[in-house]
Parts: sequence; structure tokens; C-alpha cells
Amino acid sequence: MLKDNNISRVKLFDADDSSLEALRGTSIEVVIAIPNKMLQQMADPATGAADTWVVHKVLRYAFQGGVNLKYVAVGNEPFLTSYNGTFINFTFPALQNIQNALNNANLGDKIKATIPMNADVLWNSALPSQGKFRNDTAEQMHQILDLFHQNNCPFTINIYPFISLADSENFPIDYAFFDSDTVQIHDGANTYTNTFDASYDTLVAALSDAGYPDMPIIVGEIGWPTDGFIAATPENAQRFNQGFLNHVEGGSGTPLRPNTPVEYYLFSLLDEDQKSIDPGNFERHWGIFAYDGKAKYPLSLPGVALNSTNSNTSSLVNATGVQYLPQQWCVVADDADLANLAESVSYACANSDCTEVEYGSSCNGVLDARGNASYAFNQYFQMNSQAPGSCNFNGLASITEEDPSVGDCKYIVQIAISFASTKTELTRMLYIMQIACFSIFLSL
Repeated sequence: MLKDNNISRVKLFDADDSSLEALRGTSIEVVIAIPNKMLQQMADPATGAADTWVVHKVLRYAFQGGVNLKYVAVGNEPFLTSYNGTFINFTFPALQNIQNALNNANLGDKIKATIPMNADVLWNSALPSQGKFRNDTAEQMHQILDLFHQNNCPFTINIYPFISLADSENFPIDYAFFDSDTVQIHDGANTYTNTFDASYDTLVAALSDAGYPDMPIIVGEIGWPTDGFIAATPENAQRFNQGFLNHVEGGSGTPLRPNTPVEYYLFSLLDEDQKSIDPGNFERHWGIFAYDGKAKYPLSLPGVALNSTNSNTSSLVNATGVQYLPQQWCVVADDADLANLAESVSYACANSDCTEVEYGSSCNGVLDARGNASYAFNQYFQMNSQAPGSCNFNGLASITEEDPSVGDCKYIVQIAISFASTKTELTRMLYIMQIACFSIFLSL
């Protein structure tokens, strides 16, 4: 599916061996990551943890015919303000130890360490040209930027216009997209009609202020969710992602880096039904493809001709050969006492994904109380691979072979996971991608 869609680079959020084995022998360029929870361990040179990690996760795969490793992401948004400084003192030492381990293994010229940063690492300036890094990270950022410069590593930043929209009722919605001519920011001779350019140039200015005006930049994550919030719809996701692709592939760059190609990773390939929803219900719905590898909306990717046989003219190619569990669903039993549903529904939702029935989501207002409960039961049933006993709920549920979906509110049937049969390679790959969480880069 990756190759069919001309996806030549992927960004993982860990270094899971199953994911790396699946990518072995392909030409796909891969970013692997060290989770934040491992930063303290990697920061201590006395333990040799960074060297050991590089041996097991890099050297093990970085050979001809192995995995085409490009970057090691050290943490993910470790300076996020909501972390209250938890990782701030471990991040640079971990970065230094990992890059040193890569250099000592004679891989430093080929594989670079980087740190995906949230845009909140920047001071909240009114104008892009006034961009600076936050004062509370100044010492650490100086060390990080110096290491990046010495090793020719890129600065990686995650940019989310959707989050800006979701966090502010007064945010001008068209400013999040790329099809408006309305100027929202006048910054000297430069003007800005979209959030991305302004955010990107704020980083450019901050790097210049810190003494690194030419440091390469990677957009580590950018995208738009399709559910879990009023503005999170397939239509808006298509509008944003297609607009973004057209914008950056046009080659015009941004006002502070004109005519400069933008390296980027679209977030994300598939939905993540177990991701934390603390920031919002939309967090589980960033995928361009649904859980089973079916495209959610039309999207013309760079380097891929439009599919003239597809009525929606999408160039996206769905996964083929995906195997599903039996076509059956778990619903509220006909004789169930609705007064006794609440506890069972709460349990089902706590152990599955019910974000689609929450306010502003695709199933909200579409289903009645019984339908909402059935949706929750089925999510639990499918997440447990239709295991015996997972559709009971103290006698309140039963299995049906009649699809209970209503319009765009779909009751899923889980993909079949078989690690024993070679016939289900695509299905296993989809399962791995759901767990690992991919971002995608579309090659120029």
C-alpha cells in the first residue's frame, strides 16, 4: 500500500521490531523514535543505554537489504508546556548520547538524530519575523542547536493549524487552510494568508535569532483529523491536506524561505484507536486511510497520476487483500432493559473507542440511546477480535449478522490478525501500522 501510493518515507513513533521487520528489504526511508519515557535512561552515559539502543535498533537493521534508516527522533515534543518540564533536563543529554553512538558506529553521516518539537517551543510572537524560542528552554535549545549544527542535523517541528482552530473559538477558520486570499498578518513587506506559512517562518526567525539562519527544517507532523470534533470532517481533512500538498509542492516556499523545498510528513497514515484523547476526541482520527486501509477521502498525492477509473478521482490506492473477521456485529439485545445499560456502556467505551458518538462526531445525533449502546458494545467486541464472551455484557448484548450502520455512522468489523499465515501479510502490516502510528512523507 505504501509503494502503491508513492510513499517513499515513513515516520514511526517508536522502534518496534515488528514494524522494522515489515519494512526490511524495502527502499522506504524510515524515521525511528525513542519515546519520551526512555529519555532519562538514554541521558545517562554511565549506563551505556544509548549505545545499546543504537546496536539493537539501528545497527541491527542498517545494512544493505535491511531497513533504510534516515533519522532517529529523540523523544516527541519533549518541551511541550503541558509536560511541566518533565523531560527538559534529559532531552539534550539523550540527544548527545544517541548522536555520539551513531557517530561511533560510523553511521553519523547517513543517519541523523533530531528532536520533533511542538510549535509551543516558540515564544508566542505577534509577527513571524519576531520568532524566538521560549525563555525557559533557552539553555537547552542553545545546546541542541549547536549539536544539530555540528552534525548537520535538521530541526524538526510539528505544525497543527487544526489545533489552533480547535483551541480558539475566535480563530478564523479559513486561515487554517490554503485557499483563501485574505491577508491575516502583515509583517513588513511579507503577508500571510495561512497558518502554516506563519508558523514555519516563526521558526525560521527563531533559528536566525539563535544564530542558525540556514539550519534545515523538517515538518515532522502536519494533518487534519476526520472525526471527534465539529470541524474534524473528511471534507475539511481533504481541503487541508490537498491544499497543503499543492502549496508546498508548488515550490514557492514561505516568505522567509522563498523557493525553498519543504520536507514534511503528513500525519497520519491510519487512525489510532488506542491513542490518548486528553487533547480531544479527534486524536484518534488523523488517518488518511481508515483502520482497514481504505481511503477516507480523495487526495491527489505528488508523483501519482489521478485514477481515471475512480469516480472521486482520488489517486489514493486502497490496501488490497485485507482479511476481515466474520461479518457480525454486537448490539443491544432485543429484550435488554435499557435502564441497566449505563454501566456496561461505560465499561465498553473505557476499553475501546467510542469517540465517534461523542459531541461533534460523526455518529452524534444519528443514533438513539439503543444505537449508541450498540455502537459501544460493537467497538468492544471488534477490538477484542470478536472473542467468545466479548459480546455479552451481563446478557444485555447479542450478535447479529445484519449491519446496524446508519448513513456515515459505520459499525466496523475488525481486520483478521493472523501471524501464522503468509496469506495475511497485508493484514498484518495494517495491524502493525495501527500500533506503531505512521506519518507519511510524499516524495518530490
